[in-house]
Amino acid sequence: MYTEQQFSIPALNGISEKTIEEHKKLYAGYVKHANLIMDHIKELSQDAEKNVYEINELQRRFAFEWGGMRNHEVYFALLEGGANTDAPTLKAAIEKQWGSFDAWLARFSAIAMTRGIGWAMLYLDTKSGELVNGWVDEQHLGQLVGCVPVVALDMWEHSFVADYQPSGKKQYVTDFLAQMNWSVAEKNFSAAISGHTKTA
Repeated sequence: MYTEQQFSIPALNGISEKTIEEHKKLYAGYVKHANLIMDHIKELSQDAEKNVYEINELQRRFAFEWGGMRNHEVYFALLEGGANTDAPTLKAAIEKQWGSFDAWLARFSAIAMTRGIGWAMLYLDTKSGELVNGWVDEQHLGQLVGCVPVVALDMWEHSFVADYQPSGKKQYVTDFLAQMNWSVAEKNFSAAISGHTKTA
């Protein structure tokens, strides 16, 4: 069974407490439905041959719920503890790969402005040990195999429209990145690097 995590997020500039609370409810739904689907698959698997089509479709749906659950856990954790720019190892890796932190920030922000619903992601590729930017459609389509999320920015409308209106999407991106707790991103990066070192 997957467990709903609890997040303590301080008052934010631009992103309202109401939006965060509603957002957390959506996250709780992903956890709930990931569990329900796995339970149902287990039941159907008692006669897997007979129920093969239903199992297959549920497995597809599970990827959506799973992505919604795990992506949100990264997103909310990045907002815990208040704004913090302390991420020396991660920022050094970003600067090495993109030339400067600001160059990466501009590129990542542009990815976040992708038309449609989804997620802007900064990953660590556990095979090469390099950082990779990515865009995920919905919650799951386009997740990069072998990559661990370091930064996850929710670009579904529910994350910003109530506070910013559709036209304020760019300001939401700016506000989120300015209020991120980069020390959490640093921990994500360090944990991913450790996994890379162990499996390399």
